[in-house]
Amino acid sequence: MSTVLVVEDESAIAELIAINLRHAGFEVTLAENAEQATAAVDAVLPDLVLLDWMLPGQSGVSLARQWRAQSRTRELPIIMLTARADEADKVSGLDAGADDYLTKPFSTQELLARIRAVLRRRMPEALDSAVEISGLRLDPSTRRVTRHGAEVKVGPTEFRLLHFFMTHPERVHSRSQLLDRVWGDHVFIEERTVDVHVKRLREALNPAGCSAMIETVRGAGYRLTELPVAASAT
Repeated sequence: MSTVLVVEDESAIAELIAINLRHAGFEVTLAENAEQATAAVDAVLPDLVLLDWMLPGQSGVSLARQWRAQSRTRELPIIMLTARADEADKVSGLDAGADDYLTKPFSTQELLARIRAVLRRRMPEALDSAVEISGLRLDPSTRRVTRHGAEVKVGPTEFRLLHFFMTHPERVHSRSQLLDRVWGDHVFIEERTVDVHVKRLREALNPAGCSAMIETVRGAGYRLTELPVAASAT
């Protein structure tokens, strides 16, 4: 499930956006100003930010520039939502680092289409499309994992970990990288937590005969690889 931070100071608009996003399958966090938005992003990195231009105190454009200047949030997908429709304003918003610019009033369907388009460009693994490797299938929309049709029971954290591995196969990921992308860069989680959940994931995959897909790369981290053809067919 993709997470969206909605930064909007008008509560009625924020709630309407949140209701529509949740109905479309997104997890939503609300922030009324730049201070709340900064705190939310510092705690857990969202998959995308819907950012109003005219916020109390620091403007959305200033906040976008701030995020683009920091290595942790440089690639954070941002869509500006604003009543400012002049071409010069659009240029300013995009130059500040926004991936897209949507003027108010806007339709729900257009908003959802733009969110999906930005996620496809920035974070294709955040979309709710199923992925399958060596007979192991993970479907984010139903939160189910199966192998050759038989259900594989995994916990919520192991589900997210497996989703990340399966959308980035054959790549080696360090513990710190996994913390950033799977746990949302939460400051209170230690790197050894990754080892615990990798162990649990392997235990969950073992009855399905595919625990060997999760490899430990000594001194580097972990990666997911395809099983040999004979093992994949079993």
